[in-house]
Amino acid sequence: MHRRSFLLSTAAMLMAPGFIYKPDDYIMTVNGAVDANKAGFTLAHEHVLVDFIGANAVSPERYDRKEVFDKVLPYLKQVSALGCKTMVECTPAYLGRDAVLLKELSYASGLHLVTNTGYYGAAGEKFIPKHVYTLSPAQLADIWIEEWRSGIDGSGIRPGFIKTGVDSAPLSVMQEKLMEAACLTHLATGLTIAVHTGNGAAALEESMIIKRYRVRPDAWVWVHAQNEKDLDIHIRLAKAGAWISFDGLNDNNTPAYIHFLKTMKQEKCLHRTLISHDAGWYHVGEKDGGSYRPHTTVFSSFIPLLLENGFTQQDIDQVFITNPFRTLAVKIRKQ
Repeated sequence: MHRRSFLLSTAAMLMAPGFIYKPDDYIMTVNGAVDANKAGFTLAHEHVLVDFIGANAVSPERYDRKEVFDKVLPYLKQVSALGCKTMVECTPAYLGRDAVLLKELSYASGLHLVTNTGYYGAAGEKFIPKHVYTLSPAQLADIWIEEWRSGIDGSGIRPGFIKTGVDSAPLSVMQEKLMEAACLTHLATGLTIAVHTGNGAAALEESMIIKRYRVRPDAWVWVHAQNEKDLDIHIRLAKAGAWISFDGLNDNNTPAYIHFLKTMKQEKCLHRTLISHDAGWYHVGEKDGGSYRPHTTVFSSFIPLLLENGFTQQDIDQVFITNPFRTLAVKIRKQ
């Protein structure tokens, strides 16, 4: 079956999980707005499909959507059966974002899936198209705002957050421009800004740009905060209001993540903390998509370890239910 023919009917899509609209306190999923009471247990940073070939060659013609669907669906059903209700899919444009695939997977798995707008400026700007260098921050923001208003690539599927990325400090001219465009997009849409960040110094630079645009810190997620070992920076930014995302959890590093959460709780910053795996990753270009890592460590070992280490069910609910919803709530947050 050709990938373009593998589409659900409009009627089926409208019957998909969570296809509701509420003007207040909602997140935007690939099936429409979902109320706080429906978002539930959330993994805040995961991936379904990625293509690392670069912005100038990336294309949906490089993979078969049906093949990807068949490989990924069992993993999403698995995590759904374990209690996950919402998964934030963080693959941006020009890196393999496929909103239609995500909608099909959401319908089939029962998971709420959230996709994004924005461009990814990390990895030496390999995933930035050449024409973007000629655009102003306002022109970039107009592209992302239009995806919010009209949907992604003509699909009608709306993004639920802004995803961009920077390398370590100092930020390049392009990376600064992406941050500025993200601020303008937030002020027009209320979408939260999630930034792949190389180190704490880069996060501090991001915080200054956000402040300059009078966007509140709670409209911003420091993605991959686990890469910075100076936890004083995490605490400083969390106490200023930012979201601190430790999102590289796997079966081999759970003690480090217990330490992260103990520190955040001790400093009364647990309410600014996110945990996720950064797992999945059907790799376009590899045979059968390569090795797909399950999204299960949180359930199989991490939560039991949290309970053994003195965390309460209320703490767990804070990190995996309350915090993600508050992070993703579509709301303009201006200083």
